[in-house]
Amino acid sequence: MPVIVQKFGGSSVADVPKLERVADKVVATKRTGVDVVVVISAMGGTTDRLLSLAHQVDAEPPRRELDMLLSTGERVSMALLSMAIQKHGCDAISFTGSQSGIMTNDRHFDARIIEVRPWRLEDELARGRVVIVAGYQGMSYRREITTLGRGGSDTTAIALAAALSAERAEIYSDVDGIYSADPRVVPDAKHLPELNYDQMQEMAEAGAKVLNSTAVEFAKRSRIAIHARSTFSDTKQTVIHEHANDANAPAVVGRKDLARIPLQPEALPDALSLVAELGLSVRQSNVGAASAELVIQRSAPDWTAAREALERQGHTIEADLGSVAVVARELGGRPGLMSRAMGALSAASITPHGIATAPLRWTALVDAARVDDAVRAVHSAIE
Repeated sequence: MPVIVQKFGGSSVADVPKLERVADKVVATKRTGVDVVVVISAMGGTTDRLLSLAHQVDAEPPRRELDMLLSTGERVSMALLSMAIQKHGCDAISFTGSQSGIMTNDRHFDARIIEVRPWRLEDELARGRVVIVAGYQGMSYRREITTLGRGGSDTTAIALAAALSAERAEIYSDVDGIYSADPRVVPDAKHLPELNYDQMQEMAEAGAKVLNSTAVEFAKRSRIAIHARSTFSDTKQTVIHEHANDANAPAVVGRKDLARIPLQPEALPDALSLVAELGLSVRQSNVGAASAELVIQRSAPDWTAAREALERQGHTIEADLGSVAVVARELGGRPGLMSRAMGALSAASITPHGIATAPLRWTALVDAARVDDAVRAVHSAIE
């Protein structure tokens, strides 16, 4: 039978009634005559609560122990969902990431999947069971428990879909697909029924939270269609696939978790090495004749320690920054979009700290406190 992979985020299983609703949806899918693999996140707020506990014990908790701690969140939700499905008379079994054959590199807290060995899952699917997998986690080649970073359950779902040659992957959240901007920030944002992989990946890299960028990369490589849907509504969806018919609509994406390091050009190689050693992500870099800069992501769990390490090396950190990005196909051939975006920021009295242009993305660095204002202004100008 064809395989469908369904992933449910933390907001979809925030409490027992919502978890029961997910069980209903999974059972209904199974009864259409397909094999179902469910990837589940921790119940809403669990990961943040566990991180808070860790920081009460140690301001700079070891990443290995964080992985051991945070991986328990998905184990709770996977077991509860299995119980709920079995209560509906449908056979189910739950597995951790390591039991599912998800092998990662040896990096804690933001590991990358290097191989999936789904043999045990295939055996259980052959027995007619719904298979439930804890998202966000795996096991390194050293047999250490690892986690995949924020949004890692998306990556788990797509990696499993590829390994199982699934018909599609359905990613469920509290929104019914992808919009031209976050509808919680821009209420009149337009629903986008289709996107191609490249545009979706650019949106995810720019900060869109509906899908994880690494998951989209996996999907593109394996040609797995992604259906982004709402757990609570069946009226709309966005399909991300290779041959999207109408993928030219621009989207505006904001994020609030950036910091900038001003540099002299000759200091850039050493700064990059230090940033890599600290496990920080570089979102943008600019080099000129007399100056350079790195824009980095202020990432949990140890941003404070990383910032102190950078400052000890003499670097100045401009924190509390964010960005607004316009994502569109063939952006270089549409300079009018960029002009209108810049004009919208000026009209809203928002002065960018810097602007970068790439083939699919125009990005302005702004104060984090003004990101939502910037998104609304730019979206209104390019709509």
